[in-house]
Amino acid sequence: MTSDERPFSFRSVALAAFLPTLLFSIGEGAIIPIIPVAAGNLGASLAMAGFIASMVMLGELAGDIPSGWVVSRVGERTSMIGAAVVAIAGVAVCLVAPNYWVLMGGIFLVGIATAVFALARHAFMTSYVPVQYRARALSTLGGIFRAGWFVGPLIASLVISATGSTQSVFWIFIVSCLGSVVVLIALPDPEKMFGPSAHVTDDRGERVTEGEEDAEERAHGLFRTIWSFREVLLRMGAGVSLVAAIRSARTVLLPLWAVSIGLSESNTALIIGIAGAVDFALFYASGQIMDRFGRMWSAIPSMLGLGTGFIVLAFSHDLPSNVAWYIGVSLFLSVANGIGSGIVMTLGADLAPKDHPAPFLGAWRFSADAGQAAAPLFVSLLTALVSISFASGVMGVLGLVGAGMLARYIPRYVPRRARPA
Repeated sequence: MTSDERPFSFRSVALAAFLPTLLFSIGEGAIIPIIPVAAGNLGASLAMAGFIASMVMLGELAGDIPSGWVVSRVGERTSMIGAAVVAIAGVAVCLVAPNYWVLMGGIFLVGIATAVFALARHAFMTSYVPVQYRARALSTLGGIFRAGWFVGPLIASLVISATGSTQSVFWIFIVSCLGSVVVLIALPDPEKMFGPSAHVTDDRGERVTEGEEDAEERAHGLFRTIWSFREVLLRMGAGVSLVAAIRSARTVLLPLWAVSIGLSESNTALIIGIAGAVDFALFYASGQIMDRFGRMWSAIPSMLGLGTGFIVLAFSHDLPSNVAWYIGVSLFLSVANGIGSGIVMTLGADLAPKDHPAPFLGAWRFSADAGQAAAPLFVSLLTALVSISFASGVMGVLGLVGAGMLARYIPRYVPRRARPA
């Protein structure tokens, strides 16, 4: 029985991949807004708090290469379970951290676990979802992730209001990860749910699933692949690195900004959660825009909006109505980010060689993750040297530069296809 002939239902995918992803992302979404606050409570300066918040992205970048090795050797489901356990260990370190250096180590461990979990769930979809359903399944997976990132902060706001403790939010991630582990362990073997997956022989001569092979190829020979595709990665890859950079700057800068203007922890989490709901609501519209009008109509307005939002935010810090400006810009940035949902993965799929896409997609993901990891460090450095307002303004300018790069290179490398009638 081929992979396309296997029995399939979205309900089974919901249990095996969507529900664990939702639980994991709820936990991660809950702690992201309070990391700068937790660091500040342990004596970190504003710039250092931003640096500690960046450890999630740095951990993901560091985990990109070993994650392919792990998934290819222990399998998709076991990798997801192991990643959730490692995330629990990282959060436990954060809970007992006596100083912000230890907190930094715990957050970095969470980032590594996130990289493994993300690749494992993608490999799972590759192995067990037939090709004719895969795009819809992956699109839904992206939406599930965004759902967790707006539900998590809302739960965090309620927990902080009820307990009066920022540290209590870390327990949300622990409970979420435990829920993911329980779901994954309780489910029957994937082959009993989906039928036998197609197996291939890898470079070691071992029989692995398609997803496990894909995961291994994404990490193996990464820097050799980057050199082979250096032309497109220097142009399109640089543009996508800026997309990822501006997005991750938003993830770090908004909680940091809330600390700098004196917002309470619960209100910060509430505002970021509402903004996340706006982002989530637009993920399907983004796909429609890209498919109907072309990639540029999603990517460029998104980057222009993010760049403009950061520039406006930069001038609002010392205004009497700075809280109102913060709320308005947070919502505006969410709209801008939402209409660009899925653009990085979509452009990667467009550019990847059709006969052997995995190595290129690994290099593409690494380029995006490099930008994602560098931006929070840059924000921290600029905050330390000048101010957080200056950091916001610089990120806004980089967003406009990214829009210009995409406007130049998308038509060259991803020509617009004819619009369907």
